[in-house]
Amino acid sequence: MEASIKLTFEEMWEKIIDCDSKYDGLFFTAVKTTKIYCRPSCRSRKPKKINVDFYYDIQEVESAGFRACKRCQPAADLSPNTELVRKVTAFLVNQYKQKLELRDISNHVGISTFYLERLFKKETSETPRTYLEKIRVDKAAYLLKNTGQTNLEICYEVGFQSPSSFYKVFRRLKNCSPSEYRSQIRKEMVQ
Repeated sequence: MEASIKLTFEEMWEKIIDCDSKYDGLFFTAVKTTKIYCRPSCRSRKPKKINVDFYYDIQEVESAGFRACKRCQPAADLSPNTELVRKVTAFLVNQYKQKLELRDISNHVGISTFYLERLFKKETSETPRTYLEKIRVDKAAYLLKNTGQTNLEICYEVGFQSPSSFYKVFRRLKNCSPSEYRSQIRKEMVQ
């Protein structure tokens, strides 16, 4: 499937715990005990981690014997542009480390930059650039929580071109600096 993404089990698990709608349609959470599958943003009670499998393709999860959640309705594509948005978001998730311009994204999906920006904003309420920033900050938060890398190493690891833009975007999205975020996470883990 062209629009598949590369995320670890732990990253996908964090997305469903956070009910992160940015990843809806890119992967599905299948609960082995109930035989139900959901979107990452589903607000239903979270299953035990050991009872979860992740699938990237809706046909694959359904052929494995799972049925769609009645609450989040993961099989319901409400827009004819869903597949295009899925391709764009998968591209952003997979290429977030690269220096990306709108032209690179539009070339990947085969439409003009103007049409891409307009359509993507209509479907997601965000521009591709702000969406990419959120993905990069998600990755940075994951690395701050799970590694000993410095803020500067993480800045470049997740695709920011300068520390100033990294700190500015991180603060805007997380309401704290990367160092403050790491301190908060450590305090939470101790409690």
